Amino acid sequence: MTILLLGSGGREHAFAWKMIQSPLCEKLFVAPGNAGTAAIATNVAMSPTDFDAIKTFVLQENVKMVVVGPEDPLVKGIYDYFKNDESLQHIPVIGPSKLGAQLEGSKEFAKEFLMKHNIPTAAYDSFTAETVENGCAFLETLQPPYVLKADGLAAGKGVLIIQDLEEAKTELRNMLVHEKFGAASSKVVIEEFLDGIELSCFVLTDGKSYKILPTAKDYKRIGEGDTGLNTGGMGAVSPVPYVDAVLMEKIETRIVKPTIEGFQKDGIEYKGFVFIGLINVKNEPIVIEYNVRMGDPETEVVVPRLKSDLVALFQSVADQKLDTFELEVDPRSATTIMVVSGGYPEDFEKGKVITGLENITDSIVFHAGTKLDNENVVSNGGRVLTVTSYGDDFQQAIKKSYQNIDKLNFDKMYFRKDIGFDLL
Repeated sequence: MTILLLGSGGREHAFAWKMIQSPLCEKLFVAPGNAGTAAIATNVAMSPTDFDAIKTFVLQENVKMVVVGPEDPLVKGIYDYFKNDESLQHIPVIGPSKLGAQLEGSKEFAKEFLMKHNIPTAAYDSFTAETVENGCAFLETLQPPYVLKADGLAAGKGVLIIQDLEEAKTELRNMLVHEKFGAASSKVVIEEFLDGIELSCFVLTDGKSYKILPTAKDYKRIGEGDTGLNTGGMGAVSPVPYVDAVLMEKIETRIVKPTIEGFQKDGIEYKGFVFIGLINVKNEPIVIEYNVRMGDPETEVVVPRLKSDLVALFQSVADQKLDTFELEVDPRSATTIMVVSGGYPEDFEKGKVITGLENITDSIVFHAGTKLDNENVVSNGGRVLTVTSYGDDFQQAIKKSYQNIDKLNFDKMYFRKDIGFDLL
């Protein structure tokens, strides 16, 4: 079949890399894609949120499946757009409905869902510009550090963790009154801080049954030792070494099952990924947040560990036959290291020529922010490339990734040299 994949990052390159290995995938289009997807599929200059253009394209090219990478098209309702259009109804969209996507589109919606279905999460309250002083009073009832979350989508950067009470009040006013994150922070969720180790649990559901994909842990901070500003992610490890069968059983029974059952009870149509951000507090898993798509860079370690045919897996989601699918996972570890533009996540320059890609051995390079300029691959974003490797354990895999990064070069290139440091 012909498939359209929406998105342009490392996550989408990893999906594309795996999907073209499937005998079911005759032709793969990626919109808009990057220099990496251009080498293995056909890029289309089309925005993932331009639904009318997508409609014209899928009908013209006889597309039989649409796989949605990023959250924006899901929050804006691409699933519903296809479902409610007679000419598109027959084309499955891998991703939740607009209502389901509110789990990521609104922190408050997610918190209400968690509370309603008795899924463990931190205590919280939400505030707007009108109630900002109530928010300041609520902060006074909490112990530091203070966690402030912009309610809407803020590209993974809308969460602040602050030690000082007065600074927390100032930032709350910045977010609500001075629109620090624009419309995303017109409402802010304040929640209690949880102390533990974070990990990500990825679930694929057809709305009735589910498959738990390999666990992963990513590293959000720009600086070594998890210091500095939050980024979209600087590297990832899969599986997470400290997740044993006991913890996994708790995650499934207390979090995954009630989440999928919650969709059914609330009448939420959901055929896609649920990315559950967890924190392990004294061996008790607690939900920090939901995302409604795969993580990036976690996809770059989870997808390479799937032995199963990814297109067949998506087809079983579309057909609501996921319960009959046998998911096979590679027992090896996978790690990925993100190579970024100097200055990221703040100001950075694009258009830097990347060299050394042809010298990579025993690792997979997934492109994130790249494009083709004449014959050159050039940087086109903050996160530029991600280098994924396999190993018998994560230390061996990480060593391979770093050895290959040494072969790459572009002006002001930066990467963290300590991914996995907290797992040793």
